[in-house]
Amino acid sequence: CIIGVVDRGNIIDGRKIRAGDVILGLESNGLHTNGYSLAREILFRKMSLKVTSRLPGSAKTIGQELLRLHKNYRPLLAKIPSGMVKGLAHITGGGLVDNLPRILPANCDAVIETKSWRAPRIFQILQQNGNIELHEMYQVFNMGIGMTAVVSERDARRAMLTLKAKRIGQIERGSGRVRLNF
Repeated sequence: CIIGVVDRGNIIDGRKIRAGDVILGLESNGLHTNGYSLAREILFRKMSLKVTSRLPGSAKTIGQELLRLHKNYRPLLAKIPSGMVKGLAHITGGGLVDNLPRILPANCDAVIETKSWRAPRIFQILQQNGNIELHEMYQVFNMGIGMTAVVSERDARRAMLTLKAKRIGQIERGSGRVRLNF
């Protein structure tokens, strides 16, 4: 469990997000809090694996993979100068598709370039063995991105280095939704 408190005046709520801003992705280290019911259905029922079974192509067991600790992004985010980050979205249940709209102004879309990072093996295994459509994967799972940060183009390089993040998309004029480019 991770709990935090922030003064109302310091809340990063997305109001300053504009077309032309950059979306950075901070990598997850696994499923985090996303899609465990579906993952269990695929791994244990469809694939007939056990908690002690090895994850295909990995030295880890299914149990080790499913019990990875959720990454805490607070230490990295604390290194960013105040005001640099315009919006933050923690990618939990609902994946990128449902979490990013919560911080978008009504006149902006988040355009995600899904090929800008490689999803961890667990997500590939789940998609292939569960026969899940790619769009649904990005709505159920974090696909390897546990947190997104929106910054201006001029701050993108510095923020990427500080946050150890990847550039995964951009903000464009729109209607407050996420568009995935496969």
